[in-house]
Amino acid sequence: MKLHTTETKQYQTVTAYDDDGVEFNAIRFDHSLVVLPETEPTPWPVDSFEALTPAHFEQIDATSPDVVILGTGERQRFIHPKLTAVLTARRIGVECMDNQAACRTYNILMAEGRKVALALIIAPRQSPKQ
Repeated sequence: MKLHTTETKQYQTVTAYDDDGVEFNAIRFDHSLVVLPETEPTPWPVDSFEALTPAHFEQIDATSPDVVILGTGERQRFIHPKLTAVLTARRIGVECMDNQAACRTYNILMAEGRKVALALIIAPRQSPKQ
């Protein structure tokens, strides 16, 4: 889905997304990543929802967000609280949603001036068996 652009070029804005990836300011990414409004997307070493560990959330904690929007892939899934304990201890909220909803929510919170972290799980595509 393409999104309408606004004058937010100084911020990392989701400009398009689909099942295979996401665009920030018209630059495409097809791997899991973490991004904040004023920080370029950073690779996030997560290949699947099942692969999440507390260390992945420690990487997000290092960015000191106010809230984390976790895109769990093509469908919404909820994480166990022990995985996000490092964030919860600092009163950083974590909201889980599918990637499309996560992208839309990130753009809204970013436009409101919130220090929101978007963490997207983008699973590598399997090549078809021959």
